[in-house]
Amino acid sequence: MSSENPPGADNQQERPSIEQWIVGFVDGEGCFSVPIFKNTTYKLGWQVQPDFVVVQGARSVDVLHEMKQFFGCGDVYVNRRYDNHREHLYRYSVRNRAYLHSVIIPFFEANPLRTAKATEFQKFATVVQMMRMRLHLTVEGLTRIAKIAQTMNHRKPSRFLESSEAIRRAPQLKLVDEEMVQTP
Repeated sequence: MSSENPPGADNQQERPSIEQWIVGFVDGEGCFSVPIFKNTTYKLGWQVQPDFVVVQGARSVDVLHEMKQFFGCGDVYVNRRYDNHREHLYRYSVRNRAYLHSVIIPFFEANPLRTAKATEFQKFATVVQMMRMRLHLTVEGLTRIAKIAQTMNHRKPSRFLESSEAIRRAPQLKLVDEEMVQTP
């Protein structure tokens, strides 16, 4: 009985596609976050900045450049903090909302994450959609976004939610977390 595979290849698994590799890599090293910054140049005084990030040490920075090339958007930045590493850390980051909406979110909808990061992604996608609907430009919408964001990535309570504007309007803004994630 002759096999068309080279000797010993019958039991080898196929190499994962680039899409599968990216999903696995992001499951391990990626992050979907929605920081909200105080910014007095904005009408409400706060800026929402969704960010898709993958971090690697200097020795593996090439994979971040491969991701940038694959997605066709974002940038690779050096973070000169070592923390508990012995080399500079680099981050591939996509913040542009148009690219998040048209490239990053459709990719992960078509190629689902497999870890708890899938839940973080769903919340992230919800916030990006809310921003496309311009809800972040109202106190009510910004409050909903802040409530979602503070449930992501073990975040501390939102500074926006603790601000006087949010507290003053709180009685009319009570929502259930699950409801917020499902209905933009």
